[in-house]
Amino acid sequence: MKIAYFDCASGISGDMTLGALIDAGVDLQTVQAGIDSLGIAGLKLSVSEVRKNGFRALQLQVEHQPEHAHRHLHHITDMIDASALSERQKDLARRIFTRLGEAEARVHGTTIRKVHFHEVGAVDSIADIVGCAIAWDLLGAERAYASPIPTGQGFIHIAHGRCSIPAPATAELLAGIPIAPSEVQAELTTPTGAAIIATLIESFGPVPAMTVDRIGYGAGQRDLELQPNLLRILVGSASEVVGLNVAAAATQDASHQPSSGEETIWVLETNLDDVTGEVVGYCLEQALQLGALDAFTTAIQMKKNRPGVMLSLLCRPAQIEVLEALLFRETTTLGVRRYPVSRRSLPRTAHSVETPWGTIEGKLISTPDNEGGGQTARFSPEYESCRRIAQQFQVPVREVMEVAQRAFRAAE
Repeated sequence: MKIAYFDCASGISGDMTLGALIDAGVDLQTVQAGIDSLGIAGLKLSVSEVRKNGFRALQLQVEHQPEHAHRHLHHITDMIDASALSERQKDLARRIFTRLGEAEARVHGTTIRKVHFHEVGAVDSIADIVGCAIAWDLLGAERAYASPIPTGQGFIHIAHGRCSIPAPATAELLAGIPIAPSEVQAELTTPTGAAIIATLIESFGPVPAMTVDRIGYGAGQRDLELQPNLLRILVGSASEVVGLNVAAAATQDASHQPSSGEETIWVLETNLDDVTGEVVGYCLEQALQLGALDAFTTAIQMKKNRPGVMLSLLCRPAQIEVLEALLFRETTTLGVRRYPVSRRSLPRTAHSVETPWGTIEGKLISTPDNEGGGQTARFSPEYESCRRIAQQFQVPVREVMEVAQRAFRAAE
């Protein structure tokens, strides 16, 4: 599986992201063709190689005619809808802008439809966001991970006056995302960069286990005294421990495994007492398909002694918007609670075993060894893979699971 890791040691902005994606191999002319279809006259992208504290990186420049228009979200989404972008590219661009709109609306106490985009509605920001949506699709990565995000310190001047760093919209967008400390007296993460990170990234932490194929470096506009002002994106394939024995798997560092270690996730909850069990079941099923980490119900007693259920979803920040929309669309709820929680998970990777009935997929999970201080590995077969075998050969699914475990132990 192709993945990407965003190393945001000096924060993130839209131009840094697009520059890094182009440096990682995305074709600039293809991105430009998509930008041209937005219908903005004179909008042109170019890149140049620069040095940031001795390190090379690509710096993106956006050339356009002067304008003073302040756009609403629907102006921008209409522009995206009318473009020649692919549906995946349009969807990602719309989602990034929608996150920005929601953050701006909360900051200014208005609705997403009424909020004015100031800096992020300018032509260069539109180019950055739409360009990143095109480039990310062209990169072909299935999942994205990132380091904690530094914001910098000090003050900046925006359309509404002097504000402390992080800017209000940036702070809203980074809610639930780990923020890294920084002594740099400058704005390292912009609202555009925060919106991209909040939309794309599945989890935050150290580099996951991966085989790196390409590395892209995107330069920020300013030069920093304390560190190189660049964003690094590592692109490669997720490492698997297929074919390794237990001892080899146990030696891998748990902090470098995909979907492992400490992370902040979100809980979405709502209480229901006027929907059928079929509706609840369908909602849980859809939530998992949309990327929820877990979905479950708890029996509760509601007002007027009515029995009900509390429907709970666990998700990463990038899935909050789509899962809340699901709850409002598929149930009768009038409100959804949300709050961040800290989660620690065991490192695991895809693994398969060979049985007399064929291949059974599963996960290889590293567990702490209290006696030796290291790790041991255990295999957990996937239910769907076992169910398919059981139905095909008319054997109990319990027996299939047992055979899968024996096959794993025999291969150790």
